[in-house]
Amino acid sequence: MIFSTYTFIFTFLPITFFGYRLLNTFKLHTVAKAWLVLASLYFYSQGSGSFVLIFIADILFNLTIGNLIMRANRAGSTGVKRLLLGIGLAQNILFLGYYKYANFMIENVNMVTGHAYSLVHIALPLGISFYTFQLIAYLVDCYRGRALPTPIIDFLMFVTFFPQLVVGPIVHHGDIMPQIQDKKQPLFNRANMMLGIFLFSLGCAKKIMLADPLTGYSAAYFSGAGAADTLTAWLSSVGYTMSYYFDLSGYADMALGLALFFNIKLPHNFNSPYKARNFREYWQRWHMTLSKFLSDYVFRTVYRKGSGSFNFYSAVMVTFLVSGIWHGAGWQFVLWGAINGVLVCASHFMYRRKWKLPFWLAWTLTFAGVIATRILFVSKDAEQAMDVMRSMVSLRDFAGMDFAAFSHHLLTFGAYHLYTIVLLVIAMLISFFAPNSSEITKDFVPRYRHAVAAALLLGISLSQMTSVSKFLYFQF
Repeated sequence: MIFSTYTFIFTFLPITFFGYRLLNTFKLHTVAKAWLVLASLYFYSQGSGSFVLIFIADILFNLTIGNLIMRANRAGSTGVKRLLLGIGLAQNILFLGYYKYANFMIENVNMVTGHAYSLVHIALPLGISFYTFQLIAYLVDCYRGRALPTPIIDFLMFVTFFPQLVVGPIVHHGDIMPQIQDKKQPLFNRANMMLGIFLFSLGCAKKIMLADPLTGYSAAYFSGAGAADTLTAWLSSVGYTMSYYFDLSGYADMALGLALFFNIKLPHNFNSPYKARNFREYWQRWHMTLSKFLSDYVFRTVYRKGSGSFNFYSAVMVTFLVSGIWHGAGWQFVLWGAINGVLVCASHFMYRRKWKLPFWLAWTLTFAGVIATRILFVSKDAEQAMDVMRSMVSLRDFAGMDFAAFSHHLLTFGAYHLYTIVLLVIAMLISFFAPNSSEITKDFVPRYRHAVAAALLLGISLSQMTSVSKFLYFQF
Protein backbone atom coordinates (compact mmCIF):
# COMPACT_ATOMS: atom_id res chain seq x y z
CA MET A 1 0.00 0.00 0.00
CA ILE A 2 1.33 3.42 -0.96
CA PHE A 3 0.90 6.55 1.19
CA SER A 4 0.11 8.71 -1.83
CA THR A 5 -3.04 6.84 -2.94
CA TYR A 6 -6.76 7.39 -2.47
CA THR A 7 -7.08 3.96 -0.80
CA PHE A 8 -4.56 4.84 1.89
CA ILE A 9 -5.74 8.41 2.51
CA PHE A 10 -9.49 7.84 2.44
CA THR A 11 -9.80 4.26 3.72
CA PHE A 12 -6.85 2.76 5.58
CA LEU A 13 -5.70 5.85 7.46
CA PRO A 14 -9.08 7.02 8.84
CA ILE A 15 -10.13 3.49 9.87
CA THR A 16 -6.80 2.87 11.59
CA PHE A 17 -6.67 6.28 13.27
CA PHE A 18 -10.25 6.47 14.51
CA GLY A 19 -10.17 2.86 15.70
CA TYR A 20 -7.01 3.62 17.66
CA ARG A 21 -8.50 6.80 19.13
CA LEU A 22 -11.77 5.10 20.07
CA LEU A 23 -10.03 2.28 21.94
CA ASN A 24 -7.83 4.75 23.82
CA THR A 25 -10.88 6.85 24.69
CA PHE A 26 -12.25 3.82 26.56
CA LYS A 27 -8.86 3.34 28.28
CA LEU A 28 -8.19 0.12 26.35
CA HIS A 29 -4.58 1.11 25.75
CA THR A 30 -3.14 -2.38 25.23
CA VAL A 31 -5.97 -3.25 22.86
CA ALA A 32 -5.32 0.02 21.00
CA LYS A 33 -1.69 -0.99 20.53
CA ALA A 34 -2.82 -4.41 19.29
CA TRP A 35 -5.19 -2.66 16.85
CA LEU A 36 -2.30 -0.57 15.51
CA VAL A 37 -0.10 -3.66 15.18
CA LEU A 38 -2.81 -5.54 13.27
CA ALA A 39 -3.44 -2.53 11.04
CA SER A 40 0.30 -2.25 10.35
CA LEU A 41 0.53 -5.94 9.48
CA TYR A 42 -2.45 -5.57 7.13
CA PHE A 43 -0.72 -2.54 5.58
CA TYR A 44 2.44 -4.63 5.10
CA SER A 45 0.56 -7.64 3.71
CA GLN A 46 -0.82 -5.52 0.86
CA GLY A 47 2.65 -5.40 -0.64
CA SER A 48 4.17 -8.65 0.64
CA GLY A 49 1.27 -11.10 0.75
CA SER A 50 1.82 -14.25 2.79
CA PHE A 51 5.37 -13.17 3.68
CA VAL A 52 3.74 -11.27 6.53
CA LEU A 53 3.58 -14.59 8.47
CA ILE A 54 7.35 -15.07 8.08
CA PHE A 55 7.79 -11.43 9.07
CA ILE A 56 5.91 -12.01 12.34
CA ALA A 57 7.97 -15.13 13.07
CA ASP A 58 11.15 -13.16 12.38
CA ILE A 59 10.15 -10.46 14.86
CA LEU A 60 9.27 -12.97 17.58
CA PHE A 61 12.52 -14.87 17.02
CA ASN A 62 14.57 -11.70 17.46
CA LEU A 63 12.60 -10.68 20.54
CA THR A 64 13.28 -14.12 22.06
CA ILE A 65 16.99 -13.97 21.26
CA GLY A 66 17.16 -10.44 22.68
CA ASN A 67 15.50 -11.52 25.94
CA LEU A 68 17.87 -14.49 26.24
CA ILE A 69 20.88 -12.21 25.66
CA MET A 70 19.66 -9.84 28.40
CA ARG A 71 19.16 -12.81 30.75
CA ALA A 72 22.72 -14.01 30.00
CA ASN A 73 23.95 -10.47 30.65
CA ARG A 74 22.34 -10.42 34.08
CA ALA A 75 23.82 -13.85 34.85
CA GLY A 76 27.29 -12.73 33.73
CA SER A 77 27.44 -15.51 31.09
CA THR A 78 29.67 -13.83 28.52
CA GLY A 79 30.12 -16.93 26.39
CA VAL A 80 26.37 -17.61 26.24
CA LYS A 81 25.48 -14.08 25.25
CA ARG A 82 28.15 -14.10 22.53
CA LEU A 83 26.74 -17.34 21.16
CA LEU A 84 23.21 -15.96 21.23
CA LEU A 85 24.28 -12.74 19.51
CA GLY A 86 26.05 -14.80 16.86
CA ILE A 87 22.89 -16.84 16.28
CA GLY A 88 20.76 -13.72 16.05
CA LEU A 89 23.10 -11.88 13.69
CA ALA A 90 23.54 -14.97 11.52
CA GLN A 91 19.79 -15.42 11.22
CA ASN A 92 19.23 -11.79 10.19
CA ILE A 93 22.14 -11.66 7.75
CA LEU A 94 21.31 -15.03 6.17
CA PHE A 95 17.64 -14.10 5.99
CA LEU A 96 18.42 -10.83 4.23
CA GLY A 97 21.04 -12.54 2.09
CA TYR A 98 18.65 -15.21 0.85
CA TYR A 99 15.90 -12.83 -0.21
CA LYS A 100 18.08 -10.06 -1.55
CA TYR A 101 21.35 -11.61 -2.76
CA ALA A 102 20.71 -15.26 -3.64
CA ASN A 103 20.42 -14.67 -7.39
CA PHE A 104 23.38 -12.28 -7.34
CA MET A 105 25.51 -15.00 -5.79
CA ILE A 106 24.29 -17.61 -8.27
CA GLU A 107 25.05 -15.30 -11.21
CA ASN A 108 28.60 -14.76 -9.97
CA VAL A 109 29.16 -18.47 -9.32
CA ASN A 110 27.99 -19.17 -12.87
CA MET A 111 30.29 -16.49 -14.25
CA VAL A 112 33.37 -17.76 -12.35
CA THR A 113 32.82 -21.52 -12.75
CA GLY A 114 31.11 -21.63 -16.14
CA HIS A 115 28.16 -23.53 -14.70
CA ALA A 116 24.56 -22.65 -15.49
CA TYR A 117 22.83 -22.97 -12.13
CA SER A 118 19.22 -21.83 -12.36
CA LEU A 119 18.19 -18.63 -10.66
CA VAL A 120 15.65 -18.90 -7.89
CA HIS A 121 12.31 -17.13 -8.11
CA ILE A 122 12.26 -14.94 -5.00
CA ALA A 123 10.00 -11.94 -4.47
CA LEU A 124 11.91 -9.34 -2.45
CA PRO A 125 9.80 -8.55 0.64
CA LEU A 126 9.07 -4.87 1.14
CA GLY A 127 11.24 -3.11 3.68
CA ILE A 128 13.39 -6.13 4.50
CA SER A 129 16.61 -4.09 4.41
CA PHE A 130 15.17 -1.48 6.76
CA TYR A 131 13.57 -3.61 9.46
CA THR A 132 16.48 -6.09 9.42
CA PHE A 133 18.81 -3.24 10.41
CA GLN A 134 16.40 -2.32 13.23
CA LEU A 135 16.46 -5.87 14.54
CA ILE A 136 20.26 -6.11 14.29
CA ALA A 137 20.61 -2.85 16.24
CA TYR A 138 18.25 -4.21 18.90
CA LEU A 139 20.26 -7.44 19.34
CA VAL A 140 23.60 -5.61 19.50
CA ASP A 141 22.22 -3.22 22.11
CA CYS A 142 20.91 -6.15 24.12
CA TYR A 143 24.45 -7.55 24.04
CA ARG A 144 25.93 -4.20 25.07
CA GLY A 145 23.46 -3.83 27.95
CA ARG A 146 21.68 -0.87 26.38
CA ALA A 147 18.24 -2.49 26.06
CA LEU A 148 15.63 -3.41 28.65
CA PRO A 149 13.07 -6.25 28.63
CA THR A 150 10.09 -5.17 26.54
CA PRO A 151 6.45 -6.37 26.55
CA ILE A 152 5.70 -8.26 23.36
CA ILE A 153 2.98 -5.83 22.22
CA ASP A 154 5.35 -2.85 22.58
CA PHE A 155 8.07 -4.63 20.62
CA LEU A 156 5.62 -5.57 17.88
CA MET A 157 4.44 -1.98 17.70
CA PHE A 158 8.05 -0.75 17.51
CA VAL A 159 8.95 -2.99 14.56
CA THR A 160 5.67 -3.02 12.62
CA PHE A 161 4.61 0.65 13.03
CA PHE A 162 3.35 1.29 9.50
CA PRO A 163 4.64 4.87 8.90
CA GLN A 164 8.27 3.71 9.05
CA LEU A 165 7.93 0.01 8.24
CA VAL A 166 8.67 -0.08 4.52
CA VAL A 167 11.14 2.72 3.70
CA GLY A 168 12.21 3.94 7.11
CA PRO A 169 13.48 6.10 8.63
CA ILE A 170 15.51 3.42 10.39
CA VAL A 171 14.45 3.84 14.00
CA HIS A 172 16.29 2.87 17.16
CA HIS A 173 14.41 1.12 19.96
CA GLY A 174 16.05 3.45 22.48
CA ASP A 175 14.34 6.42 20.80
CA ILE A 176 10.93 4.87 20.04
CA MET A 177 10.25 2.49 22.94
CA PRO A 178 10.09 5.23 25.62
CA GLN A 179 7.51 7.04 23.47
CA ILE A 180 5.41 3.88 23.06
CA GLN A 181 5.48 3.32 26.82
CA ASP A 182 4.85 6.97 27.76
CA LYS A 183 1.54 7.39 29.60
CA LYS A 184 0.79 10.49 27.50
CA GLN A 185 1.20 8.62 24.21
CA PRO A 186 -2.42 7.40 23.98
CA LEU A 187 -3.84 10.90 24.55
CA PHE A 188 -5.02 13.07 21.68
CA ASN A 189 -2.51 15.84 20.97
CA ARG A 190 -3.90 18.66 18.84
CA ALA A 191 -0.49 20.22 18.08
CA ASN A 192 0.98 16.87 16.96
CA MET A 193 -2.08 16.24 14.80
CA MET A 194 -1.82 19.59 13.02
CA LEU A 195 1.91 19.25 12.50
CA GLY A 196 1.33 15.72 11.25
CA ILE A 197 -1.20 16.88 8.67
CA PHE A 198 1.15 19.66 7.55
CA LEU A 199 4.13 17.31 7.17
CA PHE A 200 2.07 14.68 5.38
CA SER A 201 0.78 17.28 2.91
CA LEU A 202 4.29 18.61 2.34
CA GLY A 203 5.68 15.14 1.70
CA CYS A 204 2.78 14.20 -0.55
CA ALA A 205 3.39 17.31 -2.68
CA LYS A 206 7.10 16.49 -2.95
CA LYS A 207 6.25 13.01 -4.17
CA ILE A 208 3.36 13.75 -6.54
CA MET A 209 4.25 17.18 -7.89
CA LEU A 210 8.03 16.89 -8.24
CA ALA A 211 9.47 13.40 -7.74
CA ASP A 212 7.04 11.39 -9.88
CA PRO A 213 7.20 13.46 -13.10
CA LEU A 214 10.99 13.85 -12.86
CA THR A 215 11.38 10.12 -12.24
CA GLY A 216 9.11 9.30 -15.17
CA TYR A 217 11.15 11.40 -17.58
CA SER A 218 14.54 10.21 -16.29
CA ALA A 219 13.58 6.53 -16.11
CA ALA A 220 12.50 6.62 -19.76
CA TYR A 221 15.97 7.82 -20.73
CA PHE A 222 17.86 5.34 -18.56
CA SER A 223 15.80 2.44 -19.89
CA GLY A 224 17.48 3.04 -23.26
CA ALA A 225 20.50 5.15 -22.36
CA GLY A 226 23.07 5.79 -25.05
CA ALA A 227 20.69 6.67 -27.86
CA ALA A 228 19.81 10.20 -26.75
CA ASP A 229 21.78 13.44 -27.13
CA THR A 230 23.95 15.30 -24.64
CA LEU A 231 21.24 17.65 -23.41
CA THR A 232 18.84 14.78 -22.73
CA ALA A 233 21.57 12.94 -20.84
CA TRP A 234 22.12 15.99 -18.62
CA LEU A 235 18.42 16.65 -18.07
CA SER A 236 17.75 13.00 -17.20
CA SER A 237 20.76 12.64 -14.90
CA VAL A 238 20.11 15.82 -12.96
CA GLY A 239 16.40 14.98 -13.01
CA TYR A 240 17.06 11.61 -11.38
CA THR A 241 19.34 13.28 -8.84
CA MET A 242 16.52 15.60 -7.83
CA SER A 243 13.73 13.03 -8.03
CA TYR A 244 15.52 10.65 -5.66
CA TYR A 245 15.81 13.40 -3.08
CA PHE A 246 12.19 14.51 -3.34
CA ASP A 247 10.92 10.93 -3.51
CA LEU A 248 12.74 9.72 -0.41
CA SER A 249 12.48 12.96 1.58
CA GLY A 250 8.82 13.18 0.60
CA TYR A 251 8.25 9.68 2.00
CA ALA A 252 10.16 10.65 5.15
CA ASP A 253 7.97 13.75 5.64
CA MET A 254 4.82 11.69 5.18
CA ALA A 255 6.14 9.06 7.62
CA LEU A 256 6.96 11.70 10.24
CA GLY A 257 3.55 13.27 9.78
CA LEU A 258 1.65 9.99 10.03
CA ALA A 259 3.61 8.97 13.14
CA LEU A 260 2.58 12.21 14.84
CA PHE A 261 -1.06 11.18 14.41
CA PHE A 262 -0.20 8.53 17.02
CA ASN A 263 2.09 10.81 19.11
CA ILE A 264 5.28 9.11 17.91
CA LYS A 265 8.16 11.35 16.86
CA LEU A 266 10.35 9.73 14.22
CA PRO A 267 13.81 11.13 13.43
CA HIS A 268 14.26 13.42 10.44
CA ASN A 269 16.08 11.69 7.60
CA PHE A 270 17.32 14.62 5.50
CA ASN A 271 18.94 17.97 6.18
CA SER A 272 19.29 19.71 2.80
CA PRO A 273 22.00 17.32 1.53
CA TYR A 274 22.48 19.17 -1.76
CA LYS A 275 23.74 22.21 0.14
CA ALA A 276 26.78 20.20 1.28
CA ARG A 277 30.26 21.41 0.32
CA ASN A 278 31.94 17.97 0.52
CA PHE A 279 31.01 14.30 0.69
CA ARG A 280 31.70 14.06 4.41
CA GLU A 281 29.05 16.69 5.00
CA TYR A 282 26.78 15.23 2.32
CA TRP A 283 26.54 11.88 4.12
CA GLN A 284 25.84 13.68 7.39
CA ARG A 285 22.79 15.22 5.68
CA TRP A 286 21.54 12.41 3.38
CA HIS A 287 19.50 9.46 4.73
CA MET A 288 20.74 10.33 8.20
CA THR A 289 19.22 7.35 10.01
CA LEU A 290 21.03 4.94 7.71
CA SER A 291 24.28 6.89 8.15
CA LYS A 292 23.83 6.79 11.93
CA PHE A 293 23.21 3.04 11.91
CA LEU A 294 26.28 2.38 9.76
CA SER A 295 28.38 4.67 11.94
CA ASP A 296 27.24 3.07 15.22
CA TYR A 297 27.24 -0.60 14.18
CA VAL A 298 29.77 -0.88 11.33
CA PHE A 299 32.25 1.98 11.52
CA ARG A 300 32.66 1.82 15.31
CA THR A 301 33.09 -1.95 15.14
CA VAL A 302 36.05 -1.61 12.75
CA TYR A 303 37.60 1.64 13.98
CA ARG A 304 39.57 1.81 17.22
CA LYS A 305 40.17 5.32 18.52
CA GLY A 306 43.85 6.21 18.56
CA SER A 307 44.79 3.36 16.23
CA GLY A 308 45.94 5.66 13.44
CA SER A 309 44.81 7.03 10.10
CA PHE A 310 45.02 3.72 8.22
CA ASN A 311 42.49 2.12 10.56
CA PHE A 312 40.24 5.16 10.31
CA TYR A 313 40.19 5.25 6.50
CA SER A 314 39.82 1.46 6.36
CA ALA A 315 36.78 1.71 8.64
CA VAL A 316 35.27 4.39 6.37
CA MET A 317 35.77 2.19 3.30
CA VAL A 318 34.29 -0.88 5.00
CA THR A 319 31.29 1.19 6.09
CA PHE A 320 30.58 2.42 2.58
CA LEU A 321 31.10 -0.99 1.02
CA VAL A 322 28.46 -2.31 3.45
CA SER A 323 26.24 0.62 2.44
CA GLY A 324 26.68 -0.23 -1.22
CA ILE A 325 25.86 -3.90 -0.68
CA TRP A 326 22.84 -2.95 1.46
CA HIS A 327 21.47 -0.76 -1.33
CA GLY A 328 21.42 -3.46 -3.99
CA ALA A 329 22.57 -6.80 -5.35
CA GLY A 330 24.91 -5.80 -8.14
CA TRP A 331 28.54 -4.91 -8.68
CA GLN A 332 27.58 -1.35 -9.59
CA PHE A 333 26.33 -0.92 -6.01
CA VAL A 334 29.63 -2.23 -4.63
CA LEU A 335 31.42 0.23 -6.92
CA TRP A 336 29.02 2.97 -5.87
CA GLY A 337 29.83 2.30 -2.21
CA ALA A 338 33.59 2.24 -2.91
CA ILE A 339 33.49 5.56 -4.79
CA ASN A 340 31.48 7.22 -2.02
CA GLY A 341 33.95 5.84 0.50
CA VAL A 342 36.92 7.30 -1.41
CA LEU A 343 35.19 10.69 -1.67
CA VAL A 344 34.38 10.71 2.05
CA CYS A 345 37.98 9.71 2.86
CA ALA A 346 39.23 12.58 0.67
CA SER A 347 36.91 14.97 2.50
CA HIS A 348 38.20 13.78 5.89
CA PHE A 349 41.78 14.08 4.65
CA MET A 350 41.22 17.72 3.69
CA TYR A 351 39.31 18.41 6.92
CA ARG A 352 42.09 17.02 9.08
CA ARG A 353 44.65 19.18 7.30
CA LYS A 354 42.36 22.21 7.37
CA TRP A 355 42.40 22.54 3.58
CA LYS A 356 39.38 24.54 2.50
CA LEU A 357 38.32 25.31 -1.05
CA PRO A 358 36.19 28.38 -1.87
CA PHE A 359 32.56 27.53 -1.17
CA TRP A 360 31.29 27.66 -4.76
CA LEU A 361 34.14 25.50 -6.03
CA ALA A 362 33.70 23.00 -3.20
CA TRP A 363 29.94 22.89 -3.71
CA THR A 364 30.25 22.51 -7.50
CA LEU A 365 32.68 19.61 -7.20
CA THR A 366 30.51 17.94 -4.56
CA PHE A 367 27.29 18.27 -6.56
CA ALA A 368 29.03 16.99 -9.68
CA GLY A 369 30.11 13.96 -7.64
CA VAL A 370 26.55 13.50 -6.39
CA ILE A 371 25.24 13.46 -9.97
CA ALA A 372 27.95 11.02 -11.09
CA THR A 373 27.29 8.60 -8.23
CA ARG A 374 23.53 8.86 -8.83
CA ILE A 375 24.08 7.89 -12.47
CA LEU A 376 25.94 4.79 -11.31
CA PHE A 377 23.21 4.08 -8.75
CA VAL A 378 20.32 4.14 -11.23
CA SER A 379 22.09 2.46 -14.15
CA LYS A 380 21.57 -1.25 -14.74
CA ASP A 381 25.34 -1.77 -14.65
CA ALA A 382 28.65 0.12 -14.69
CA GLU A 383 28.86 -0.06 -18.48
CA GLN A 384 25.58 1.79 -18.89
CA ALA A 385 26.72 4.39 -16.37
CA MET A 386 29.86 5.03 -18.43
CA ASP A 387 27.75 5.36 -21.59
CA VAL A 388 25.62 8.03 -19.91
CA MET A 389 28.64 9.94 -18.65
CA ARG A 390 30.24 9.80 -22.11
CA SER A 391 27.04 11.21 -23.57
CA MET A 392 27.15 14.08 -21.09
CA VAL A 393 30.67 15.18 -22.07
CA SER A 394 30.34 14.43 -25.78
CA LEU A 395 30.41 17.41 -28.15
CA ARG A 396 29.38 15.50 -31.26
CA ASP A 397 25.83 16.91 -31.13
CA PHE A 398 27.22 20.43 -31.47
CA ALA A 399 29.89 19.73 -34.09
CA GLY A 400 29.85 22.29 -36.90
CA MET A 401 27.30 24.55 -35.20
CA ASP A 402 27.84 28.29 -35.13
CA PHE A 403 26.41 30.40 -32.31
CA ALA A 404 23.06 30.92 -34.04
CA ALA A 405 22.62 27.21 -34.73
CA PHE A 406 23.67 26.34 -31.18
CA SER A 407 21.21 28.87 -29.73
CA HIS A 408 18.41 27.51 -31.93
CA HIS A 409 19.23 23.97 -30.79
CA LEU A 410 19.05 25.01 -27.12
CA LEU A 411 15.77 26.89 -27.60
CA THR A 412 14.21 24.00 -29.48
CA PHE A 413 15.26 21.53 -26.80
CA GLY A 414 14.01 23.86 -24.06
CA ALA A 415 10.63 24.34 -25.74
CA TYR A 416 10.17 20.60 -26.31
CA HIS A 417 11.10 19.72 -22.70
CA LEU A 418 9.68 22.85 -21.04
CA TYR A 419 7.54 21.07 -18.43
CA THR A 420 10.41 18.89 -17.20
CA ILE A 421 12.86 21.80 -17.19
CA VAL A 422 10.48 24.01 -15.17
CA LEU A 423 9.96 21.23 -12.63
CA LEU A 424 13.71 20.65 -12.41
CA VAL A 425 14.41 24.36 -11.86
CA ILE A 426 11.76 24.49 -9.11
CA ALA A 427 13.21 21.37 -7.48
CA MET A 428 16.73 22.79 -7.59
CA LEU A 429 15.67 26.15 -6.16
CA ILE A 430 13.90 24.38 -3.29
CA SER A 431 16.89 22.08 -2.67
CA PHE A 432 19.52 24.81 -2.71
CA PHE A 433 17.79 27.81 -1.17
CA ALA A 434 14.58 26.88 0.67
CA PRO A 435 14.45 25.71 4.29
CA ASN A 436 13.96 21.98 4.69
CA SER A 437 11.03 20.34 6.46
CA SER A 438 12.98 20.10 9.72
CA GLU A 439 13.68 23.83 9.67
CA ILE A 440 10.11 24.67 8.62
CA THR A 441 8.56 22.69 11.45
CA LYS A 442 11.08 23.58 14.17
CA ASP A 443 9.25 25.08 17.16
CA PHE A 444 6.04 24.56 15.18
CA VAL A 445 3.04 26.58 16.36
CA PRO A 446 -0.13 25.90 14.34
CA ARG A 447 -1.28 28.94 12.35
CA TYR A 448 -3.95 29.53 9.75
CA ARG A 449 -1.25 29.78 7.10
CA HIS A 450 -0.17 26.22 7.88
CA ALA A 451 -3.74 25.00 7.42
CA VAL A 452 -4.07 26.89 4.13
CA ALA A 453 -0.71 25.58 2.87
CA ALA A 454 -1.57 22.00 3.87
CA ALA A 455 -4.98 22.19 2.20
CA LEU A 456 -3.48 23.65 -0.97
CA LEU A 457 -0.63 21.13 -1.22
CA LEU A 458 -2.83 18.14 -0.41
CA GLY A 459 -5.58 19.35 -2.74
CA ILE A 460 -3.21 19.69 -5.70
CA SER A 461 -1.61 16.34 -4.88
CA LEU A 462 -5.00 14.61 -4.74
CA SER A 463 -5.96 16.10 -8.11
CA GLN A 464 -2.82 14.57 -9.66
CA MET A 465 -3.04 11.21 -7.86
CA THR A 466 -4.31 9.48 -10.98
CA SER A 467 -2.01 6.46 -10.85
CA VAL A 468 -0.10 4.53 -8.19
CA SER A 469 3.60 5.32 -8.30
CA LYS A 470 5.86 3.33 -5.99
CA PHE A 471 8.55 5.02 -3.96
CA LEU A 472 12.00 4.52 -5.42
CA TYR A 473 13.36 2.92 -2.25
CA PHE A 474 10.68 0.21 -2.20
CA GLN A 475 13.17 -1.96 -4.09
CA PHE A 476 15.55 -1.91 -1.13
